[in-house]
Amino acid sequence: MQGEAGEPELKRAIGTKLLFLFIIGDVLGTGIYALTGQVASEVGGAVWIPFLVAFAVAMLTACSYLELVTKYPKCAGAALYTHKAFGVHVLTFMVAFTVMCSGITSASTASRAFSSNSLKLFGVETPGALVVTVVALAFMLLVAAINLRGVGESVKANMVLTLIELSGLLIVIAVGAWALLGGQGDLSRAASIDLASDQAPFTAITAATALAFFALVGFEDSVNMAEETHDPIRTFPKVMFLALGTAGVLYLLVGVIAVAVVPLDALSEGDTPLLQVVSAGAPNFPIGIFALITMFAVANSALLNMLMASRLLYGMSQEGVLPRFLGRVLRGRRTPWTAVVFSTCLSLILISVVSAIAAADPGSKVVSNLGGTTSLLLLAVFSVVHIAVLVLRRDRVDHQHFKAPTVLPYIGAAICLYLVTPLTPREPIQYQIAGALLTLGLVLWFFTWLSRRRKGLDTRVDDPARLGG
Repeated sequence: MQGEAGEPELKRAIGTKLLFLFIIGDVLGTGIYALTGQVASEVGGAVWIPFLVAFAVAMLTACSYLELVTKYPKCAGAALYTHKAFGVHVLTFMVAFTVMCSGITSASTASRAFSSNSLKLFGVETPGALVVTVVALAFMLLVAAINLRGVGESVKANMVLTLIELSGLLIVIAVGAWALLGGQGDLSRAASIDLASDQAPFTAITAATALAFFALVGFEDSVNMAEETHDPIRTFPKVMFLALGTAGVLYLLVGVIAVAVVPLDALSEGDTPLLQVVSAGAPNFPIGIFALITMFAVANSALLNMLMASRLLYGMSQEGVLPRFLGRVLRGRRTPWTAVVFSTCLSLILISVVSAIAAADPGSKVVSNLGGTTSLLLLAVFSVVHIAVLVLRRDRVDHQHFKAPTVLPYIGAAICLYLVTPLTPREPIQYQIAGALLTLGLVLWFFTWLSRRRKGLDTRVDDPARLGG
């Protein structure tokens, strides 16, 4: 099938089951495997409170996304919705750039984690910085190859990796339940709020919620796959709610079991809290297997984020916001090959830069705060999405679609904006990193603006003829 300018359309290869596993795999990702201890360090044993609040915010945001993806079932997600709602080129460009940065940053960070974990799994306890970087770069090239091969192959790889992720969480739940039934641990710890400083409980829970929310944001990647999903208008609402609900239940169960089985001071130390749960609950369990599962979870996170980034670039090129060359599709495989290559090159550059920073300053906060920066940027994007829902209510389309209750986008926008502000406890460096990335985005937009001006295109708003859908 042919799209615009004679390019073939993307291949619709994602059905209900594959979409469910895509969302589950992206939401779980590496977050549940790493963040439980950090959340516990903020609020003590009551980790379920920030996870529950974060889940409620995620559901509010999902409702806004569902209204828009069923109204405009195209690639590009938040950037597309911003484009249609406001038609301001710089705003659309910056939203697209921000979401792309979040995906590539997440994937690049995951690739370094994959490299370190895989080297340790093969007996290299203290790998050198150069070796870690080389393995991470090679891994990202493998992800690109899978992405280029086809969306069917990509989501099938995700299916396998997601099932492995789920098996790891089920192991944690089973081992923890067995330990508690055997008299180990203390379930009452899950009801205690133990603040690490003199913070007020509300402030501590808010900070922990910001962390927990980062672990639940993966659902927004799925809307970038709308053009490769069978019947997205009907499929997305039921699958999104089911997948988010399943992930929410798993997060709550794992969080409660983790704090009940492992003492809080031990759980909040290190980057492998769930590994500590398995070690404490079943000392004879082959830890290498669980370490391998963690490695696969990291790999899945990188794959899904790079899928999202390439589809975002493709979708925005189709809307005329980004250069047309990013919308070229590989004939036969029907994958957006120029977008895949471009996003992969950006990830390789970011991995190299991060590795250089880590080598020059092993204690650098820039590296450790990339995740928090990603969360900060996405919360800002979610605020725009909630507002876009309300603006686009006046735009009618010729098909039925999901419609969120009107009050929900207002509540969602208010909460997301609050979590973006310095009123929530965040490391100042997260705002500095975000500011640097947004400045880079503005520089890139300026060159895009010059290019559009030379071609005689409107430099104030995007083509109004495209805004109707």
